[in-house]
Amino acid sequence: MQNLGLRRGVAVSPVVALALCTVVLGGPDVNDASGKIPITTKSEEARQLYLKGRDLADKLRATDGHKLYEEAVAKDPGFARAHFDLANTAPTNKAFFDALKKAVALAPKASEGERLMILGLDAGVKGDVAGQKALYAKLVQAFPKDERALMLMGNFHFGQQDFAAAVVEYNKAAAANPAFSQPYNQLGYSYRSLGKFAEAEQAFKKYIELIPADPNPYDSYAELLMKMGRFDESIKSYQKALSFDRNFIASYIGIGNDNVFMGNGAAARKSYADLTAVARNNGERRQAMFWSALSYVHEGATDKALAEIDRMSALAKADGDMTALAGDANLAGNILLEAGDADKAIAKFRETVDLIGKADVPAEVKEAARRTFLYEEGRVALARHDVPGAKTKAGEYDKAVTAARSIPFEVRRGRELAARIALETKDNASALSALAEASQQDPAVLYLTALALQGKGDLAKAKEVCARVADFNELNPNYTYVRGKAKALLTKL
Repeated sequence: MQNLGLRRGVAVSPVVALALCTVVLGGPDVNDASGKIPITTKSEEARQLYLKGRDLADKLRATDGHKLYEEAVAKDPGFARAHFDLANTAPTNKAFFDALKKAVALAPKASEGERLMILGLDAGVKGDVAGQKALYAKLVQAFPKDERALMLMGNFHFGQQDFAAAVVEYNKAAAANPAFSQPYNQLGYSYRSLGKFAEAEQAFKKYIELIPADPNPYDSYAELLMKMGRFDESIKSYQKALSFDRNFIASYIGIGNDNVFMGNGAAARKSYADLTAVARNNGERRQAMFWSALSYVHEGATDKALAEIDRMSALAKADGDMTALAGDANLAGNILLEAGDADKAIAKFRETVDLIGKADVPAEVKEAARRTFLYEEGRVALARHDVPGAKTKAGEYDKAVTAARSIPFEVRRGRELAARIALETKDNASALSALAEASQQDPAVLYLTALALQGKGDLAKAKEVCARVADFNELNPNYTYVRGKAKALLTKL
């Protein structure tokens, strides 16, 4: 499992963590010679619980860590950093936003390093990419010896798909603490994204060497084996992860997807059912249903996929999680659009915006949902072969994205929409130009690239790109929608 975003740090024992971090009993601006970000709490018991929880979360055992963070804030409700990590290990969207809100409110009473960490996460949630980068830069400047600070900066670059810059920061984090395991996990994923599989394998093997009795190193290595099409070996590595922790849910998902890619849908859903059997909260149960839904999409069984989403939504309703419900509606919209039902798809996309509008989330999140709706409207217009309508929505989307500080992800998505419009009008040259500026980590973008190359008459290059899509072999929802199409196109090229 990769560390996406800001949720997890390094794998160290509580004893080592105690040596690395200063505990601040009341004063927010204290530091010591270790150069590590201080931990601000009024309770020694809360600190001990926090460090035990962090040790588990460092090893990407988020549910286990989350319970201890809950105990820590019960001992000290003003423990800002514990609320920050409650957010980062939250099982549901609602729990995430609730914990982040508390962390932000308490940030002025925390140490300066903790304040920067919290505000950096808040900026990221609000789509303030420049602000987030500036906060992390200030954090790293203040704490250049703190491996967690360096990891945050590395994760920022990873999230922006600047994998070369991420590698630099992860190596700095590893140098800051030789016992620090998490950089090697992220290095593995960074090298994988760069297509450097040998370097990725070396990083994951170092990760295993550092914490050989924990599940995530074997889970992460299994993802690399999956990427390389070594599915049987991948399953064995996932099974080894589960031998250390039967509750390590990511490995059930990985085994399921290996089976999907091998054409064994029933076996995949057996693995997701195994996940449900050990699930400890609705967040984990929803993950089993999510991947089960996508397994049906791979098989063209739209009704069965939508039934799984209905089950997900029932859990979200029970939790009162409006953002999760919005995500379910968006997922259903995408599945319906791919199945050719544009009318039902747009209804689901509209429902997504309505639900986010009712959710207790920052205004910036609601604005982002409204921008996304413009993008979805453009895609629906294209499904109806309404090129003028698609162009209108694409223009509105680009204008809204520019007004919102041109978030890189949204800019790339805008270029993808422009490419779709160009393909609809058979302007393959313009499509290729736009796709070059879209996300190169998105298999849907690569599939569109293959189509544009085919349309331009460059069949050899089209075949090469199409083969990459057909064998993309990653835990990426967009792969669900293009895998079958790519395999079919490949037989024609």
